[in-house]
Amino acid sequence: MTSNVIFFGIAKMLQTSFLFYEFIQNKFNYACIILGFIGLFYWLNYQRKFNQEAENNPNQIK
Repeated sequence: MTSNVIFFGIAKMLQTSFLFYEFIQNKFNYACIILGFIGLFYWLNYQRKFNQEAENNPNQIK
């Protein structure tokens, strides 16, 4: 058994492990962007409700 067999075995193992990234491609990035926008709109909706409640309540410290 030569070192050539060992190194080619390691190379083949790494090449097959990187097929996972080829399958995923940019799907994870797109999912993060979409979830970020959903979270942003959710937070902005709550902020709008809190601002409206603050405008209707004059007895508060600003």
